[in-house]
Amino acid sequence: MINPMGNDVETVWSAVRAGQSGVGYTTIFDASQFPTRISAEIKNWDICDTGEDPEIWKFRGRHTKFAAGAAKQAMEHSGVLDAISDPLRFGVYMGSGEGNQDFMSFAEMMAESIDDEGNLDVVKFTEAGLNKLNPVLELEQEPSMPVGHIASMFNAQGPNANCLTACAASSQAVGEATEIIRRGEADVMLSGGTHSMIHPFGVTGFNLLTALSTNNDNPTGASRPFDRLRDGFVLGEGGAMVVLEELEFARKRGAHILGEVIGYGSTADAYRITDIHPEGRGAIGCMRMALQDAGLNPEQIHYVNAHGTSTTVNDKVETRACREVFGERAGDTPISSTKSMMGHLIAAAGATELIVCLMAIRDSVVPPTINYENPDPLCDLDYIPNEARDTNVEFALNNSFGFGGQNITLIASKFHG
Repeated sequence: MINPMGNDVETVWSAVRAGQSGVGYTTIFDASQFPTRISAEIKNWDICDTGEDPEIWKFRGRHTKFAAGAAKQAMEHSGVLDAISDPLRFGVYMGSGEGNQDFMSFAEMMAESIDDEGNLDVVKFTEAGLNKLNPVLELEQEPSMPVGHIASMFNAQGPNANCLTACAASSQAVGEATEIIRRGEADVMLSGGTHSMIHPFGVTGFNLLTALSTNNDNPTGASRPFDRLRDGFVLGEGGAMVVLEELEFARKRGAHILGEVIGYGSTADAYRITDIHPEGRGAIGCMRMALQDAGLNPEQIHYVNAHGTSTTVNDKVETRACREVFGERAGDTPISSTKSMMGHLIAAAGATELIVCLMAIRDSVVPPTINYENPDPLCDLDYIPNEARDTNVEFALNNSFGFGGQNITLIASKFHG
């Protein structure tokens, strides 16, 4: 991981267990005139920390750098690279968002192109763009750039794809990478996601949707999933990657296996562009599909990492969906939202939270939902309020529900050999 709470998995996991927060005031750009002036930024990290040549990387996107940093950690930790004899059997599947846009140049282009009557001169605008915009930086905004760069870094010549299904993207990438291995099309897939929307366009868009918290006076307390006083999510950024291997391939090379992806569900609400279905039909179907894929009953799930964005609608509907899926045991199933601590990493959120699930399985600890102080009668489940809890975790379920009604559920399990 490259994450607002730390720049490697163990540091992040330690902070998550302790219920810390990675949220603060926005420094990447001047947000002083925005309704939301807080975010969860990456701190004290640079691509040079990975040993990469800064000259090569200077024009590459912020999101691409996060992906590269996380990918290098994952590959080094797995030790898989030396075992790959055929690069065509090694692929990359990511859920990556767009890169940071050159807002200042765009603003200058607009200013130079508008006449005294407020009309836009398209010719002047185009000429200003040709003079001001860096073509390499414009190219690096493309969501598909991280997956291409990472394939080059590790000579991964096999299946290569990127999906951008909003907040569900990196979970979908992991699910689809799993399916590629299941179909026998690859032995190893490097998968995950990366995103940064902490820029003027990104914050403006989410403010217009009224999706972001405006609790600027209390940054660390602003993200409060399932709390009655929640008022929106906190925008985060970062990258998270996992190495997926076909089981016999992993066994043959003596891999240290952290867990198995045993369930994958994917549905669409088929409802509205940004609103989720009020009855949670997509979320319900997605969780049930993943349980069926895993061959599990709902009562066998020991922990749910919720999508849990801290918006009024999402948390209410996700609670309703969990009640429908888990039935009488819904109130006894530990659920938490780690977005309460690290904010919402958008396309990178799902893979990040899958890693949290793997750590919960490894250490028999379920992380808390911090800032849970005011119970909501419409959100009445066990959200592991404010403090981590020691408990055995054999099977963990991770939800990722994206704008546009894309729903992904992954189920991870302990590996028993």
